[in-house]
Amino acid sequence: MCGLAGIIAPKPELYIEAMTAAIAHRGPDDFGHWHDSHLALGHRRLSIQDLSANGHQPMWSADKRYVLVYNGEIYNHWDIREGLQGKYAFQSSSDTETLLYALIDEGPMVLKRVNGIFAFAFYDTQTKQLLLARDHFGIKPLYLYTDKGHLLFASEIKAFLAFPEFEKQLDPEALAQYLSFLWSPGAKTPFAKVKKLAPGHYMQIDVTRPETARTARFYEIPFSGKYSADTEASLVKSLQEHLLAAVERQLLSDVPVGFFLSGGLDSSAVVAMARQLRPNAELPCYTIDTGEKATTEDGFSSDLPYARRVAEHLKVPLHVVSADVDILRDFDRMIWHLDEPQADPAPLHVLNICRQARQDGIVVLLGGAGGDDLFSGYRRHQAITLNQYIDILPAFLRKLAAGATKAIPGHHAVVRRIRKVGEAMSKDTLERMAAYFTWLDTKTVKGLFGTAYRQELNTYQPLHILTKALQNIPEEHNLLNQMLYWELKYFLSDHNLNYTDKMSMAVGVEVRVPFLDLELVEFSTRIPPRLKMKGNVTKYLFRKAMEPFLPHDVIYRSKAGFGAPVRHWIRHEMQDRITTTLSAGQIQEQGIFDASAVGNLLQNNASGKVDAAYSILCLLAIESWRRQFERF
Repeated sequence: MCGLAGIIAPKPELYIEAMTAAIAHRGPDDFGHWHDSHLALGHRRLSIQDLSANGHQPMWSADKRYVLVYNGEIYNHWDIREGLQGKYAFQSSSDTETLLYALIDEGPMVLKRVNGIFAFAFYDTQTKQLLLARDHFGIKPLYLYTDKGHLLFASEIKAFLAFPEFEKQLDPEALAQYLSFLWSPGAKTPFAKVKKLAPGHYMQIDVTRPETARTARFYEIPFSGKYSADTEASLVKSLQEHLLAAVERQLLSDVPVGFFLSGGLDSSAVVAMARQLRPNAELPCYTIDTGEKATTEDGFSSDLPYARRVAEHLKVPLHVVSADVDILRDFDRMIWHLDEPQADPAPLHVLNICRQARQDGIVVLLGGAGGDDLFSGYRRHQAITLNQYIDILPAFLRKLAAGATKAIPGHHAVVRRIRKVGEAMSKDTLERMAAYFTWLDTKTVKGLFGTAYRQELNTYQPLHILTKALQNIPEEHNLLNQMLYWELKYFLSDHNLNYTDKMSMAVGVEVRVPFLDLELVEFSTRIPPRLKMKGNVTKYLFRKAMEPFLPHDVIYRSKAGFGAPVRHWIRHEMQDRITTTLSAGQIQEQGIFDASAVGNLLQNNASGKVDAAYSILCLLAIESWRRQFERF
């Protein structure tokens, strides 16, 4: 697990050291640079497999023709290496070297059978061909910047700030996406000329003519509309076996490994599988104590009692980390590390846990991210059960209901959910389901922008980003699986995995996600949807699969979430910052938003007319990001 950077430009050696230094936190153990007349590559190493100098990057082939910089872990690299034995003389036990020779041997086609997390740059010095790639589910980030014949790439956007010709023009549609979703689905970032390489894609570039770069997809999540005919009991057993195999693969490490243990089902299941595999190992686990700040108003409760229950049941040591969030102290730092203005304080919990783990000598943590996205764990999935009743209603009644729910006052979690369902009732089925991913309606989002930006948003339709993506899985017509596709394709990659990677790497810790094991994901797409959510019971089959391993009250508890008291912060701790940052004068000086519209949003939130706490947090996030990145 590391950080990489590269640049195609005249005299690229002038910039690569500074680009790599900007992401030094991603690799505290080693660093390296290389360049020719067209391309420079930089690397920061966090040593996980083969801790010796043999794992140094950039890594060269024995004949000095090929060079690789790589961020990630290939969990099946020994299987891949076995097929290469006799062809190449390996000098290390590093998965980097396995990947290097696999790419020499097969080119990008090998990516279809690589089971792991990765972003890399692979270069042929003879043909001047550069290959960039990102893993199947976007667990590792890779950003691209193109302008005036230059092409830059890096694990984090902040590496581009070291390039003096970096163009900082903003993308209004990306900013609108953050306000709509709290994150930006797809390729867009706040900088107009910075894009994310999509998960499961690679890019091929002739470095002598970077304008000819072309992108291709090597993987799509295999939702095919075809489901297993196996019995429920057989599927339960298969799910257990797949998860056990995934955890076993991801325990591969030459440094100490620990675990997130929130007390929720997903992280508890990962630890339970590790206990099955390592019955006598210590298995250090980490959890967050949110204390009394876990409030009903914000819709979450403390996980700590459940984490302790699981730790006692599995006989693992539990390290309780204080949430220790001073939002005024930590907010700007969080946005800096995220690279993007994501309006979610959960990254601070990840940061606190990873910092403590690193201090304890734990360099790798396994977590439960992805369980909700594979097996249906979010409340918005339960809205599907309401859909059949909503569709019965005539359009005019659905429109009336949508208007009526908007008028319900209050900030209570139940009130917010009623509003959410009600506001989506006037839409057709797919857009209704997509709307559950959003926090502000499109009209309100557009209205928050100043005149110049608003004109560029005339055609902005955020729900179409999701609904059009279903063209990638044309044979999948089940509504739950379509939503799970959105979770995996966008919510997980562009939100959850982004903040998990950035906050863990900020303190030199690698986080692994066993639920996104390639074989487990593909198995999950074949589970009949009726066994993912049965009635209104989410994760039905997964819960059944965990019954032999975990306490019943942990398996069947309500989802709590990795929460923070955002609504409390907006009304108290952050009030002075809101008054200063989102004042009419400051808004006008920034030139992005409309001061009157922002003022109305603040007033309506304070009165309880709308629940806009997260939207206000997003406005603050955009301001923090702009101040730190645009003015760097």
